Amino acid sequence: MLHSIKKVGVLTSGGDSPGMNAAIRSVVRTCVYHGIECFGIYRGYQGMIEGDFEKMDARSVKGIINKGGTILKSARSQEFRTKEGRQKAYNALKKAGIDAFVVIGGDGSFTGAMIFNQEFDYPVMGIPGTIDNDIFGTTHTLGYDTALNTAVEAIDKIRDTASSHNRLFFIEVMGRDVGHIALNVGVGAGAEEILIPEEDLGLDRLLESLRRSKRSGKSSSIVVVAEGDKIGKNVFELADYVEQNKGEYEVRVSVLGHMQRGGSPSCFDRVLASRMGVKAVESLITGKSNYMVGLKNDIMDLTPFDQAVKGKSKINMELLRVSDIMTI
Repeated sequence: MLHSIKKVGVLTSGGDSPGMNAAIRSVVRTCVYHGIECFGIYRGYQGMIEGDFEKMDARSVKGIINKGGTILKSARSQEFRTKEGRQKAYNALKKAGIDAFVVIGGDGSFTGAMIFNQEFDYPVMGIPGTIDNDIFGTTHTLGYDTALNTAVEAIDKIRDTASSHNRLFFIEVMGRDVGHIALNVGVGAGAEEILIPEEDLGLDRLLESLRRSKRSGKSSSIVVVAEGDKIGKNVFELADYVEQNKGEYEVRVSVLGHMQRGGSPSCFDRVLASRMGVKAVESLITGKSNYMVGLKNDIMDLTPFDQAVKGKSKINMELLRVSDIMTI
């Protein structure tokens, strides 16, 4: 397979994340470096089905390394979930002469790529792009570092208001199934309590923690809550419960939401995206397929799609202990 790949496609699928454009840039320029034609596939798998391809060269991706979002756009495709939809995508790729593709996205995107590879024996590589950092096989996904910095900056500003008005703020950050963002942001922003899906703190312990903070002389508190935390149905219900049972604080809720997914990527994410793009293309050239590129011990490594999709990224237990000590 060393010389059989002459055209490579690149697409972004699922949610966007800072660093995706830097990864697109890296894929395109690595292809150019190795004498391979590169085609941008617009609107994810739906664009693949519709043959929405555009040839890209080194100049096509100038000035995008610092931009958030994705120039190739992203969309969720119900049609690609069907065998008929995937057949259409395969036909479109073959018609365009595209020999392999790189998909930048999360576990849903990788699942689609894995099934596509199994059905058509089609070369594909994945680059993990999601701010949640919830994919097995890499210590960092694209956009995670940027999201942490964005959230910490926002919480620093909210703390100014909290301390001025003797208020308790519940700040919800992204993280449906894992608490990586909440845990790191909570420690980095000096939160009084951190609520994550992996640790069911319980309402009683939360109230006791807030009482302890009050007794120690704190006039305001910040509680960082992962959106997937299990204590309450949602952060607003949690805030209402605390206000009813702990009247000395004015309670406010701030949901950071999609602002965490936007903005210019950090230097770390730009460098990571550049490294991942090179590894993905060069792996395809050497005959590898059906893998995700990941960062392990600061080395670019490959993880089979099935492991990346089925595996669970684990919370940093040492950092969890650090957070307990820091909230004293």
